[in-house]
Amino acid sequence: MNGLSDGISAAIEGGLLGRAVEPAHGEAPHAPPSPSQCANCGATVTGHYCGQCGQKAHVHRSLAAIGHDILHGVLHLDGKLWHTLPLLAFKPGKLTRRYIEGERARFVSPMAMFLFSVFAMFAVFQAVGISAPSEMPAGFLGTGESSAFQSNIRDQITTLERERDTLAQADPRRAEIDSELTGLNMVLGNSPVDLAGAGSAEFNVTGIDWLDDGIIEKWKKNPTLMLYKMQANGYKFSWLLIPLSIPFVWLLFAWRREFKAYDHAVFVTYSLSFMSLLFITMSLLSTIPDGAGWASLLFAIAAPLHLYKQLRYGYGLTRFSAFWRFCVLFICIMIVSLLFLQALLVLGAF
Repeated sequence: MNGLSDGISAAIEGGLLGRAVEPAHGEAPHAPPSPSQCANCGATVTGHYCGQCGQKAHVHRSLAAIGHDILHGVLHLDGKLWHTLPLLAFKPGKLTRRYIEGERARFVSPMAMFLFSVFAMFAVFQAVGISAPSEMPAGFLGTGESSAFQSNIRDQITTLERERDTLAQADPRRAEIDSELTGLNMVLGNSPVDLAGAGSAEFNVTGIDWLDDGIIEKWKKNPTLMLYKMQANGYKFSWLLIPLSIPFVWLLFAWRREFKAYDHAVFVTYSLSFMSLLFITMSLLSTIPDGAGWASLLFAIAAPLHLYKQLRYGYGLTRFSAFWRFCVLFICIMIVSLLFLQALLVLGAF
């Protein structure tokens, strides 16, 4: 399937999901219409919407209106988005606190923003060609006979065996070589009995049958397909990052009873939304000549600075309190990333 069409489809899907989560509220035009009769239920309308059925007082009847509705409904391009994006990018703590305290009609909700930004991110990835490789060498995971990694291991085994043959039986170096040979053969997937020439047996990586025979075996047989599944599941299950992250943020404020789980959920979701938008910017920046270096610099500066500012102003912390929580949260982010990656590895086997 064409990468660009995949990207457009993902963007539309994200917009529709975001629209389902965030329906139209507080999006009426600034000037109120004169009293009229509702075209839907016949009630008298004195504002932007009918007080009985909720339909808009002004009904568009033009092709331009259809185009506007498509952009408005699918891409969620309305006044709320333009109020949300500047604060999300430059004053994330202020946006988080204002939304928690009840300012909802003015801003896009965290979940709607997350859905749109994540699906838009994968759409841009597809458009610029960031995707799982379509072909991979047979020995990518060390299973092919011609794998460079395995060839290097075999060369080491041969060298050690030749050195052992030149040593006397009582030489203590022989025991060291035997130990090294045992480890190298296990890396190749051979059992220790192979050293004695008694045959070979399948090497179990974890010792858990369903994991070795199911998930790991599938990754060995067809890594290209598994990587494709992993990429597809990446945006389908990206919402898992939210429940995985909330407990770690809660631990940072476990003794601060004024902050509830809802506060942490808003913080996490807006933060993930910004990171998705940041990856979009980096992807587009990397397409220009020498843009990869600028993209890396942007991430190195923007990601930690944004997280620090959102922590400090979203929770009203001092500089020191925000800094040590930022350091701990950085470690938590790596843990969450590993947990999410493991979840994708498992999901890719089904």
